[in-house]
Amino acid sequence: MTIQIGDRIPEVVLKYIDDGVQAIDTPTLFDDSKVVLFAVPGAFTPTCSERHLPGFIEHFDRFRDRGITVACMAVNDPFVMQAWGEQLAVPKGLRMLSDGNADLTRALGLEMDASGYGMGVRSKRFALYAEDGIVRQLFVEAPGEFRVSSAEHMLAQLPA
Repeated sequence: MTIQIGDRIPEVVLKYIDDGVQAIDTPTLFDDSKVVLFAVPGAFTPTCSERHLPGFIEHFDRFRDRGITVACMAVNDPFVMQAWGEQLAVPKGLRMLSDGNADLTRALGLEMDASGYGMGVRSKRFALYAEDGIVRQLFVEAPGEFRVSSAEHMLAQLPA
């Protein structure tokens, strides 16, 4: 079942690189915070690298000025997420999170089978906004599309 507006973010552990591989659980990430989490099917893939992540990089300060943490997630290992972030000059504070085993992706009900592309289980392209661990906005892209999970669309949907 796909997570819905009003649901609590499931409790799982994600990974990231900061002086080695670090772990962060979703309560630590989401509780007592405003967070935009966007997910991409894969680091270094065309739409993800050319449009999705760059949009959040471009508008990062607009989110931060509103007190919103921004996190990018993919079903990739933390080393790939770090390298991708370095290649695209992700600003300090934009979290590059690895959901390497698709634990959060599955818990959210937002997984897809990309085996036909040799990628296995991946996340659908989506963006959500959560306050204090509760989903307030959720935008899931149709297969092959990139519209509603963009940084621009998210900014337009957020409370003033």
